[in-house]
Amino acid sequence: MPILGLPPSQLPVKPSHFDIEQVIRPNILTLQPYRCARDDYKEGILLDANENALGHSISAQENDALGEDPMLVMDLHRYPDPSHDPIKERIAALRGVEGVDRVFLGVGSDEVIDLLMRVCVAPGKEKILITPPTYGMYAVCAQVNDVGVVKCPLELTGQAGEGGVKGRFSLKVDEVKKAVDADPSIKLIFLCSPGNPTGTKIPLESVKALLDYEKFKGIVVVDEAYIDYTDQASSAVSLVKDYANLCVMQTLSKSFGLAAIRLGIAIAQPPLIQILTNTKAPYNISTPTAHLALSALSPASLATMRSKIATTLTSRAALLKSLASLAHLGLGSCIGSNDANFVMIPLLSKDGARLDNVRSQKVYKALAEDNGVVVRFRGNEPGCEACLRITIGSEEENAVVVRKLEVVLREL
Repeated sequence: MPILGLPPSQLPVKPSHFDIEQVIRPNILTLQPYRCARDDYKEGILLDANENALGHSISAQENDALGEDPMLVMDLHRYPDPSHDPIKERIAALRGVEGVDRVFLGVGSDEVIDLLMRVCVAPGKEKILITPPTYGMYAVCAQVNDVGVVKCPLELTGQAGEGGVKGRFSLKVDEVKKAVDADPSIKLIFLCSPGNPTGTKIPLESVKALLDYEKFKGIVVVDEAYIDYTDQASSAVSLVKDYANLCVMQTLSKSFGLAAIRLGIAIAQPPLIQILTNTKAPYNISTPTAHLALSALSPASLATMRSKIATTLTSRAALLKSLASLAHLGLGSCIGSNDANFVMIPLLSKDGARLDNVRSQKVYKALAEDNGVVVRFRGNEPGCEACLRITIGSEEENAVVVRKLEVVLREL
């Protein structure tokens, strides 16, 4: 059955054991997408979409308060472009992707996660696989969509794996394969790389092992929200050209510093991108979001982004060194491989003899409620007992974190 909106292809599908028509739910394959007004014509006297032809209702007084804000020159009374190809072109160029037909834009990565479940996984019948500790929205979206969750934990012991196939928080490929063998209803495998909250990347060797596994007929989803904080050779985007059963998620929220605009990205081969496009809401990306995203992807803005990444990495190294100086107060060594814009530190008992989840919670609350420093308690996650996750702040913020943490550790 041809995918609506996608020209037929005579090229062989790789890997040969994958058939997207067996992965996508039948009702989605036959879905007739909503045709919106801007699908046909985008210029002229536009009287086809029941928009307000008199323009937006932001008052002149508010306009004056905003000054020369570029948002004011947008046609806010018009529905946005449903495709946003100029943004996709810049993303494709940035990530080395062949064309816009391999790029999908969502309202944050969370929309991509939700859409993948809705198009691939039958509610009440089929499942996804996740690898705890991992990003919590995979399980939340699964519950919302009445989708089962199979958990195959990462390696929870040992030292940080330095991006290798062994070590703490590495992917247990053989265990994932066993889970797939035991449950053919698994349609999606979610891998977070670099991981949240682990900060550890999954090597491409491990990803390929699952993509090539003939008994898994579904899609491997690699969430690369933090990919810009590690070497680009680690990105699974390089595998997209060879694997139709791969979807890579990225975002403008982290390295680009645009969490507020909610722009997520999926990179995959055209059949899956077309399915996502057919299923999404017609105007999911707003005009203000598109305007800011396009600006962020300009050459000058990309240079700024890379400069800030370099600053973050330098600050991360300095913060780790400062935190290590608090070991005598019961602050443990960082766990994970530190491939993201955060670090994860365990709290020990005051005598340093054991991990202390109770003390960690107390430190977390004391920092936030008495010292104005908010970090994240992750001690209830597998393999993260007594851990606090600390985002890399500005140089001044990092200094405050260390100073306040020392005070709290002495008190508790």
